Amino acid sequence: MTKHSIDKATLIDWLGDRLELAVLDIRPADEVGYASPLFATNLPAERVEAELDRFVPRRVVRTVLVDGGDGAAEALAARLAQAGWIDLHFLERGIPAWVDGGVEALPTFDIPGVPFVTKVREERQTPVITAVELKALRDRGEDVIVLDTRTLSEFDKAHVPGAVGVPGAELLLRFADIVPTAETKVVISCAGLPRAILGAQTLIDAGVANAVSYLDDGTRGWTDAGFELETGRTAAYGEPTEHSRRFAKERGERLSAKDGLTFIDRQTAERWNADPSRTTYLLDVRTPEEFERAHLPGSISSEGGQLLGVSYRTIAVRGARVVLVDDLLGSRARIVAHWLALRGFEIAVLLHDFEAEQRAAA
Repeated sequence: MTKHSIDKATLIDWLGDRLELAVLDIRPADEVGYASPLFATNLPAERVEAELDRFVPRRVVRTVLVDGGDGAAEALAARLAQAGWIDLHFLERGIPAWVDGGVEALPTFDIPGVPFVTKVREERQTPVITAVELKALRDRGEDVIVLDTRTLSEFDKAHVPGAVGVPGAELLLRFADIVPTAETKVVISCAGLPRAILGAQTLIDAGVANAVSYLDDGTRGWTDAGFELETGRTAAYGEPTEHSRRFAKERGERLSAKDGLTFIDRQTAERWNADPSRTTYLLDVRTPEEFERAHLPGSISSEGGQLLGVSYRTIAVRGARVVLVDDLLGSRARIVAHWLALRGFEIAVLLHDFEAEQRAAA
């Protein structure tokens, strides 16, 4: 054991002490799969030294590396300590030690997506439709549309036939352009449960006039019912019209009316980001394409729909401040803030006129 090592009991204590803490599962991505047992950020060992600063912006933050029990974390901890990380540790015997005895009663770094959305569904009675029921509606020629709330790359791989790709944070901004009438039945889909439930409940909380439900088990439920999926970019959102933007503004404000959002300006965000005593993330929740065209220095492209279900993949420091960066309309930041605040994150919103900035630079 070295001065950098901690045991399972110590990590359990640290997960409950409410101080800033970063936990990184450094196993290969294909081994970790959807989520680490800790619901910690997965940063494979070969990328840690090059990318750790992105996930843990301050080198003084208490940071724990967790490996597969192969000693990789110990070796990395020693090298990173020499590189200036002053509070870096590794978990003795890694994930095998953590899961020994079962994980049901163990704390996690973040609230896992499925338990959180299951609680949302139970509390709010989010309407649900099965694949068989959806197929029957279509066969009868009823007015129904399926919106797939995953990333467009996931949508391309496989989706319910006829669905439109609309990542979760884009729902309000694109809704009026895609859904033809208030009588159209809207079904929200993803690969399983989390993003579909939150997408459906977002529209309901925002007060859309349509009947909204989520597809039970998403694409998995569709194939389990014996139906084929569709592949490719068959249908996705386009640039929002002014009508859709007005709709998003009205519904976004209704969604967040009781959220008590904190709005800050750019100067405040920069001051927070430079604060040596506290970690701040500047997460740009617009589309990756918008981020590529223009973004604030120091911000990270973090597509809003992904933050809803897998926030731990981006927010590596527990107890950090999270600033959601959006355009002046702010509908995407309002959706993300609506749900992340319920998960215990300290959220602020920064709205910026990216269009004016681009015009000035042209």
